[in-house]
Amino acid sequence: MSFTVTGLGVEPFQPLFGLSDEALAERGILRHTATSDQGFPCRITLEDAPRGETLLLMNYEHQPADTPFRASHAIYVRECARETRRTVDEIPPALAVRPHISLRAFDDHGMMIDAEVAPGSALAEPIERLLAVPGVAYIQAHYAGMGCYAARIERA
Repeated sequence: MSFTVTGLGVEPFQPLFGLSDEALAERGILRHTATSDQGFPCRITLEDAPRGETLLLMNYEHQPADTPFRASHAIYVRECARETRRTVDEIPPALAVRPHISLRAFDDHGMMIDAEVAPGSALAEPIERLLAVPGVAYIQAHYAGMGCYAARIERA
């Protein structure tokens, strides 16, 4: 089964890029500089920011449905992000290099109906299995260690 992996839309974040640290702090957002080439995954580009690049760390409501699974968590977005990444039948770099990704399958109403954990390098099979489950509308990928939202996965 063909699938897409999509980062967050860049548009809601663009007004934040370049704001002063004080203006960001008023919104509960912190500016960080990547201290290594891995460990700072951007939710827009679905790539890790390289050492020295700035990112914004903020809370983001990734599961807004009014269900018990409503959720938000910390995310990074690169201040240089200009385009949302969308892949077809390909696992983006920020997911592929992680040892464990939690895949959470939801129905149209935002209720979780299944889940799996798999290595980032081997996500295609569990994605296809979950998308084949009756009632699954979409999958959210999360970094298993910290639990942070990573990306949305849907049928292509």
